[in-house]
Amino acid sequence: MITLEMIQEAQEALHGISRKTPLDHAPKIGENVYIKAENLQLTGAFKLRGAYNKIRSLSPEEAAKGVIACSAGNHAQGIALSATKLGIKSIICMPAGAPISKVEATKGYGAEVVLVPGVYDDAAKEAERLVQEKGYTFAHPFNDPYVIAGQGTIGLEILEQLPEVDQVVVPIGGGGLISGIALAVKSLKPSCKVIGVQAASVASMYTSRRKGKVTTVSDGDTIADGIHVLTPGELTFELCQKYVDEIVTVSEDEIAAAILALMESQKTVAEGAGATPVAAVMFGKVDTTVRKTVCVVSGGNVDVTTLSRILTKGLSKSGRITEISTKIIDKPGSLIQLLQIVSETGANIMKINHAREDKHSDVGACIVSMVLETRNVEHVHEIENALTSKGYFLLSQ
Repeated sequence: MITLEMIQEAQEALHGISRKTPLDHAPKIGENVYIKAENLQLTGAFKLRGAYNKIRSLSPEEAAKGVIACSAGNHAQGIALSATKLGIKSIICMPAGAPISKVEATKGYGAEVVLVPGVYDDAAKEAERLVQEKGYTFAHPFNDPYVIAGQGTIGLEILEQLPEVDQVVVPIGGGGLISGIALAVKSLKPSCKVIGVQAASVASMYTSRRKGKVTTVSDGDTIADGIHVLTPGELTFELCQKYVDEIVTVSEDEIAAAILALMESQKTVAEGAGATPVAAVMFGKVDTTVRKTVCVVSGGNVDVTTLSRILTKGLSKSGRITEISTKIIDKPGSLIQLLQIVSETGANIMKINHAREDKHSDVGACIVSMVLETRNVEHVHEIENALTSKGYFLLSQ
């Protein structure tokens, strides 16, 4: 079983290996909100802590055979860097759909990468097969006492950096991060709440908690690839049941909006998984009105090739861009009249399409679709009201 002493020993072992990441006030997200920036950790995510603590625990015989892990990317990089530092061979099984940036970074830290079709669970099965075939030591990304203890050092740092903290909000995939943090926090400050956050499309720990047993959920799409886990661990489930106060879920649009907010207000880049605690706070899933709240931004290894799409989704969710379509009479001056109304609202037209032949259009009418740059959700409603008050019928997208 994992103890506070194991976490404290891990903190000593990680001295000079991992960074003590900053904990900064984030008043633009919430007056009582603080960010624990594990996206600024070495390798770009918290996983280095647990990975190094696991690998340092290997016996000489285990180290000689090499270590194998499965990961969507962040645990992979932590294991690769830790093994290389300790002179141990590492093999990482990664889902074939893992971001290219994470695959290349893992190789760069010295690991041999095996890409496996499917999701994390498929990569885990291949890693287990190789353990039997080659005799490698398996470093589980979350369901391992040494890994959990390493992640728990974040909880110790939070209490050192903000002793008056009232609640800590943490992403959950398999549960290793929140298990370690919750054990550390609850052991030293039982009054502090610990709240977990999952992507709604793959909420395995949330579902397991509701059913009272470890449950495998159906696969779903999520930009939070770091917490794309269909089955939580037995050990982490037990620890969550004991130490975690609540688990909430967030949508893909909410995650994207949180990534955007962190970039604009905190000048920091978070990956989807790392942004989930901020999403929970921004969209009212976690009450921060009277509680000093730390959001653990667990990683920042977002693939730049997908970042623009994520930001566009975030802009849309926060009302910073919107698309409006309506019918107008097909005669000279009609388009100018429409654009004049939009102009008076202060919106900026980014893109416009004027189509005579459309499945929605009548003879003598056409469809105008506009992508507008707007201030916020209230501004979008103001534009819609201005158009409908002038007799324009807005078409659903």
